[in-house]
Amino acid sequence: MDHHGHSLEEDLQAMLHTVTGRRQSLRWLLAGAATLPILGCGGSSSDDTTGTATTTTSTGSTGSTGTGTSTGTTDASCSVIPEETGGPYPADGTNSSNGGVVNVLTQSGVVRSDIRSSFGSSTTTAAGVPLTIKLHIVNANASCAVANAFAVYLWHCDRDGNYSLYSSGVTNENYLRGVQEADANGDITFTTIFPGCYDGRMPHVHFEVYPTLAKAASAGNRIKTSQFTFPLATLNEVYATTGYTSSVRNLARISYATDNVFSDGYSLQLATMTGNVTDGYVATLPVAIAA
Repeated sequence: MDHHGHSLEEDLQAMLHTVTGRRQSLRWLLAGAATLPILGCGGSSSDDTTGTATTTTSTGSTGSTGTGTSTGTTDASCSVIPEETGGPYPADGTNSSNGGVVNVLTQSGVVRSDIRSSFGSSTTTAAGVPLTIKLHIVNANASCAVANAFAVYLWHCDRDGNYSLYSSGVTNENYLRGVQEADANGDITFTTIFPGCYDGRMPHVHFEVYPTLAKAASAGNRIKTSQFTFPLATLNEVYATTGYTSSVRNLARISYATDNVFSDGYSLQLATMTGNVTDGYVATLPVAIAA
């Protein structure tokens, strides 16, 4: 990406004009006799409700009720991914760190696929087992059609369990954070490293969904905030490698059942994994939203 003196928000507003976003904070109830094999029932945060919806399979272009566009072949049904907390380290302008508001969304360079390195004043690269994250976005309000104009802001901790811009020693870094727009198939890919396990939480990745890339410059426009996790077998493989020693100890003290986010169910938030510690892993997750 070319770097220049304007922020992402200024550039996007100049090109696309500023529009007022909207946020849906309640989970939509979806029900049906059939579900996608990879979009089964799942849990949610304690203040959410769940459900399913039945739709008719069809092929073609389907308009979305949001600003984003849904196109392509629709699925029989899909279950909306649970709404979850963004946690204390979002860096999306909703909280502060070290006495000031932290907002990476307005910084030039945040729109990128490879999030391993910091951008701007630092070029530090986070070390760890290579991980490719593949999200597939579908719109439950458009017969589960793939959504090709939505955008995702994604972030997670490094292998030591530290969050850039917040944790001691990495407050001047902004690595492991990035924004991407869904392609024509509703797919978004991030290149990163496998996050560590810090005390008190199962390993996880945070993300926010926005109706368009332009609206991803302001957290007030987000329409979904959620998290996903990884199979225990993969966690054990990764944490047996160099650099993840503290993760082994922390993982032994936590479980999906005792985690404060995943304890009420996580099947919609469990990534499908391929790969190995030598070549790296690929985590794939379908993300159904109601927009």
